[in-house]
Amino acid sequence: MKIVDLRSDTVTHPTPEMRGAMYEAEVGDDVFGEDPTVNRLERMAAERLGKEAALFVVSGTMGNLVALLTHCGRGDEAIVGDRSHTYLFEQGGMAALGGITPWVVPNQPDGTLRLQDVEAAVRGDDAHMPRSRLLCLENTHNMCDGTPLTAEYTAQAAELAHSLGLRVHLDGARIFNAAAALGVDVRELVRDVDSVMFCLSKGLCAPVGSMVCGGADFIAQARRSRKVVGGGMRQAGVLAAAGVVALERMADRVGEDHARARRLAEGLAEIPGVEVGPVSSNILYFALMEQVRRTPDEVVEALAERGILMLGREHGRFRAVTHYWITAEDIERTLAAMREAVQ
Repeated sequence: MKIVDLRSDTVTHPTPEMRGAMYEAEVGDDVFGEDPTVNRLERMAAERLGKEAALFVVSGTMGNLVALLTHCGRGDEAIVGDRSHTYLFEQGGMAALGGITPWVVPNQPDGTLRLQDVEAAVRGDDAHMPRSRLLCLENTHNMCDGTPLTAEYTAQAAELAHSLGLRVHLDGARIFNAAAALGVDVRELVRDVDSVMFCLSKGLCAPVGSMVCGGADFIAQARRSRKVVGGGMRQAGVLAAAGVVALERMADRVGEDHARARRLAEGLAEIPGVEVGPVSSNILYFALMEQVRRTPDEVVEALAERGILMLGREHGRFRAVTHYWITAEDIERTLAAMREAVQ
């Protein structure tokens, strides 16, 4: 029985073309800047996002940490959303490893931060307080129904931050999903930020890796930050080769995953006792209503027995994430399993 894995788009495995590219990759020592495949990937990523330079890192968590360490010094402060991945799911690395204090403001349901809240969070010139250095945004926003931030909002937030002396970092793990959802070029969504991280290993199907993009001077310093957290790789072209294919073949097809998520949402909404949240990208949240006698854990177990893997999340919500390896047939099979699981 085929397993339909909707737990995350991190479960994607490399395509046959990626495997071939990895096997044939030309390599060198990347710490010396001599890996031609890594260098090619970094140039491609920078050009694709309209930035001067880029840096290949092991993971999205490392990419965000490297950016924070580069933008901020020990004792500085970063403004983050209370539902942001950087704040909730990266083990407090900014504080634990960087001595950076998070100042938390509430995310709105659409993933934005109210500009009034951002402005109120910025510290004055007071020796009793940490220095506000950085504003962190997330696009698409994982915990806010996978909602994309518009280019207009990001520009407004960046203009405010810059006017107050702050830099802006964007956790763009799924930035190509945001571009597809909004029907815009990805450059428009990152034009006004000082740095952006995006993942190759989620919807783009590469087995490992993320990219940090920004100005040339920023990336030069970020390379030092990557080294100190153990991210300096050697013959990393074996991994970067899959990233090259990801940018060439996968970045522009993620809208197909969104269509699958919408079909899943429509089907779930027709099942009595299932309440479905908004869906605008490849992430869908839903919950059970009181009339369903089974607990969320029981439903997750019942789905697994039928070959469907899904995550139960906070407050009884479920998360389903579509990706390259989820077909239209898989969606219909998931809906049939869900009807049985909630009975």
